[in-house]
Formats: sequence, structure tokens, C-alpha cells
Amino acid sequence: MVLLHVLFEHAAGYALFAVKEVEEIGMLLPQVEESVLNIGKFNSVVKLAAFFPFKSAQSALENINAISEGVVHADLKLFLETNLPVGNKKAAVLGVADAKIGAALQEELGLSIQTGGVVAEIIRGVRLHFHSLVKGLTAQAASKAQLGLGHSYSRAKVKFNVNRADNMIIQSIALLDQLDKDINTFSMRVREWYGYHFPELIKIVTDNSTYCQLAKLIGNRKELSEESLEALEEVVMDSAKAQAILDASRSSMGMDISPIDLINIERFSNRVVSLAAYRLELQEYLRSKMSQVAPNLAALIGEVVGARLISHAGSLTNLAKYPASTVQILGAEKALFRALKTRGNTPKYGLIFHSTFIGRAAAKNKGRISRYLANKCTIASRIDCFSEVPTSVFGDKLRDQVEERLAFYETGEAPRKNLDVMKEAVKEAEVVAAEIKRKLEKKEKKRKKREKRRLEALSTAEGDEEEVEVKKVKTNGEANVAENGEHGEAEVETPAKKKKKKKQAAVEEEVKEEEEVTTNGVEEATPAKKKKKRKSEAVEPEPAEEAEPVKEEGEAPETPQTEKKKKKKKKTAEDN
Repeated sequence: MVLLHVLFEHAAGYALFAVKEVEEIGMLLPQVEESVLNIGKFNSVVKLAAFFPFKSAQSALENINAISEGVVHADLKLFLETNLPVGNKKAAVLGVADAKIGAALQEELGLSIQTGGVVAEIIRGVRLHFHSLVKGLTAQAASKAQLGLGHSYSRAKVKFNVNRADNMIIQSIALLDQLDKDINTFSMRVREWYGYHFPELIKIVTDNSTYCQLAKLIGNRKELSEESLEALEEVVMDSAKAQAILDASRSSMGMDISPIDLINIERFSNRVVSLAAYRLELQEYLRSKMSQVAPNLAALIGEVVGARLISHAGSLTNLAKYPASTVQILGAEKALFRALKTRGNTPKYGLIFHSTFIGRAAAKNKGRISRYLANKCTIASRIDCFSEVPTSVFGDKLRDQVEERLAFYETGEAPRKNLDVMKEAVKEAEVVAAEIKRKLEKKEKKRKKREKRRLEALSTAEGDEEEVEVKKVKTNGEANVAENGEHGEAEVETPAKKKKKKKQAAVEEEVKEEEEVTTNGVEEATPAKKKKKRKSEAVEPEPAEEAEPVKEEGEAPETPQTEKKKKKKKKTAEDN
């Protein structure tokens, strides 16, 4: 008697096992656990009832994705409906490893599902002896199937990302922070190094990037003159500062520097300047990516702070899942746990402190505005994550609301209601989304037209190449014919040309025969006579060679019958 059916999902396919005996009480005893490891004992308890192999790797991936999401695939449903006992479906108990797929099967098929306990032990034994329980499946084939499915499943999970590529934002903001640190460190090194030669420049120019540009431009301070004043003004963007640099270079207390040291300082300054230029490019790239991935969050709190929030959360989807209270203290985890440990005051803000709103608020209102701002950031991130067409309409409206809340804290002016603002935002967003869709459709049409023209151009180019090749072949053939004619060789002709020449020769022969037969408008009687005449000429060539009597004008030509009669008369006359 079958007490239980166990479903086992393998990379090769679905398997249904029938369990005859189950030891529930002594399940964890060492003797029972060892019996699971023994294939002979385990085979006497568990038998393979049915096996459904996957048709292809794509089918296996679809099925495993459905199982991981707790969805009953059509193949699994058909397999269970076919192989489970039909008469007493309600009495049939199905054991599964995952409770999530078990609940879906119970809802879909109305089966009684069992998970954990005995089922887990049986599935452990099935997993161990699977290649032995299924006929025609070797251990090597089973491991290959598992490896292939594991690779494809992982690849699909890595590729899967909800509509957006926020990984690029995470990497670019991390690189931006690292570049800031490196540029500051290198700039301090340039200041210290070049300060030996020109120490007064440090007090005149405070900006690191400008200082590095000036160190590269000035070089040896003794060579600085009135001619280089314009170049200095271009760098510092201030004529007074440029004149101060020139005056300081003339009365500097710095030490003299060798040309080799100066070359190294200039090279290092050039590197720092290029890094600063690259940082600006990277910031522009981050701005463009944020406008594509999270436009509302970027419009509300800024590109850099929004990117830091996404990076700290791990992804835009994770940030959208967070409540507003978590977003508020995101980045201040250390201070939070320290406060919880010491029972002190918890932090009021984390990364969102870098936004302009909290800095503009009064000290007593900083906590209130940070809580309100975190609430709006959560709304913006959720809109960005789950909207089909990304627009910055909601972000602009949310930013206006935060501005109104700041004004309310300062002046007491009542802000607009959130419902009215959101209704306006929805209307505007629909118009903007329709415009974006129209532009995208227009771009797609243009792209298709360009592709069509390109294909047509390629086909015409191929046709022209073929024509050129045919012409080359013809010209080469004519050249060969001409050469063969000069040397007295036989002409090289194509089969088509030979046929044409044969036809022309046949037509000319017919015309000649007609001209020979018809003289002075009198035609020969029938074509049969022509044939007889030809035969007679071929059989009797000697009489044809004899001189014929000269015919007078106006006489009719002699036919072959008249000639025969004359010959007979001659013969009879000779006999007589």
C-alpha cells in the first residue's frame, strides 16, 4: 500500500516516487538514517512511479524559474494529473520539498500536501540515489544536467533586473567618491611639492584644481613675466589675482629648483588636472544615468544624494521596498546602534542630510523636515521603480511640496494638500508619457526606414558587382577570341553562340535552295521532288557532271522526270 507520493524536481526532469513504508517515530535514529544511505534498503521502501524528462534546456529553465517563484508550470500540472491516482485524489498525499510550491499545488489541484519531517528525509535519499533509481540515467549525465541548468539559471538571474540598470549608478557613485578622495590627496601633494619653490601661491589660490593648473603653467617662477599675464588670467578668471601671482613671483622666498624636479612636478600636476576633468565627465554621466533610471528621485533630492541612497540600499528595487523611517536614517546605522546600546538619542538623518533642504531648515526643524523629506523620497523611488515611462513630473511636484513645508515652518503659510498636488502630477505625467511614447515610436519608425534603405543599398551594390563581373567575363572572352584569331587558332565560342550560328547557316542554306529551285518566277512542284532530286544527285554524280545543252531564254526548266524519259529513249535507240 502506497502511503505517500513524493515529488522530486531534478535538472533532468520531474520524478514521482511512491513510498511504501515510513518511520516517523524513529526517524532521527542512527539506524534509520543509515538505511537511507543504503541503496538496497532505500529501494525497497521507495519506488519510482513516473518520470517526466525535460525536452530541452530552455524548457528546464522555464520550469525551474516557475518552481522558484512558487508557480505551477503547465508541464508539472500535466505530469501530476497524469500519474497521481485518479480514483481517490483527495486521499492522495503528495510530499514536496518547498512549502511555497506545495501551497500553489494545493490551490491548483486540490491535493493534500505534506512538507518537512519524513518528506525531507526521503527527498535526501532520492537526491543521493537519483541516478540509480531512474533507468538510463548515469551519475555523469545527472551532474552535467545539474551543472548546465545551474549556469543558465544563474545567468538568467543576473540578467534579470526590473526595467532599470541601476548597477551603473552604484559603480559610478563609488568611483566618484574615490576620485574625490584621490584628487584631494594628490592636490595636497602638489601643493607641498611645488610650495618649496613658490610658497606664496598657496595663499593666493585656494582651489586645488586651479593650483595644479597654475603649477603646470608657471613652472619656474623666475621665468614668469608680463607676457604670461593673459594666460594666468585665463586660469584664475581674475585679473587682480593674476597680477598678485606675478608680483609674488618676483619677491618670492622659495628655493631654487632643478629642471628635472620641475619636469616631475609638471607631470604630476598634469595627472591631477586630467583626473579633475575626468571627475566632471563622470559626474555628467551620473546625471544622465539618474535621469534615465530614477528621474523623480534625482529631481527631488539631487543626482548625487539619490545615487548614494540607491548605492547604500543595493538597488533601486531595494530602496523602493524600504519604509520612510529606514530611508531617513539610511547611512547612519553605526550611530543608531550606538544609541540603542547606550540608550541615547537616535539619529534624525543619514545620507539625506547632504540635501539642501535640511541645511536650510532651522535647528529645531531639522528632524521634522528630514522625516518629511524621507517620506517623499520613498514615494519618488517607488514611482521610479515601477513606472513604465520614466518622467520627472512627480519629482518636481514633490520638491515643491518640500519647499512649501519649509515655508510653513518658517512663516506658517499652509501648504497645499497632498491629494490635490498628486492629481495635478498624474494629469501632467499622462501628457508627458504620451509625448515620450510618440517620440519613441517616431524614432523606431526612422530606425526601421534607415535599416530598410541600408538593406536596399546593399542589394543594389551586390547587383552592380554581379553586372561588373559579367562585363569583365565578356570582355575577357572577346579578348581571348581576338587573340586566337590572330594566331590562327579556333575561335572560342559559347554553346549559345554555336547554336545561333548553326541556325543562321540552316536558314541561309534554305534560302539558297529556294533561289536555285525558283528561276524566272516558276517554282518546283512539291518538296518531295526536291528530296528526290537531292537523292538522284547523290546516287548518280557522273551524269550530273556531263555538259548539259544550253537552254534558250523563255524555256521552262527541265524536271527530273523529263530527264529520265530522255535517257530511256537514248538507251532504246542504241539497242536498236
